[in-house]
Amino acid sequence: MLQRKQTLWALLAVICAALTFKFAFYSGNMAVGANGHVFLELKALPVFGLGRDSAGSGSVLILIVTAILIAGTLINIFNYKARKKQLWITIGLLFLSLLNIVLYWWKSGVPPYTEGSYNLGAVFSLAIPVFLFFAAGGIMRDERLVKSTDRLR
Repeated sequence: MLQRKQTLWALLAVICAALTFKFAFYSGNMAVGANGHVFLELKALPVFGLGRDSAGSGSVLILIVTAILIAGTLINIFNYKARKKQLWITIGLLFLSLLNIVLYWWKSGVPPYTEGSYNLGAVFSLAIPVFLFFAAGGIMRDERLVKSTDRLR
């Protein structure tokens, strides 16, 4: 049972994914009527409601992808006995986190925003694939360590 640094990297990825529910990736103004503006934030957790306040506030697809990232990474942490399977799942989650960033970027360019900017919360979304990459590296190092000790026996 070798579960070392990659557990910490995976937990940091989960924490960053959970923080995307709280902190906005993008925020901006949406034009309402002739002279009005409404401030909207793009988070992983969309605002479900009627009217203009929920028009650009998130996406259900981003919510689903972020939830799969969190659940998959937490399940993958306890999959330490099958390192090859754990590595492939981590690589899949890495690509899913890159898809999540693309979805955020795509949604931030949707026309409801007349002006806006990326927030500090975007760093959390960008950190997820980095942490998953480090976790995959740790899993590969553990696999090499186990293979080298098996040769010595």
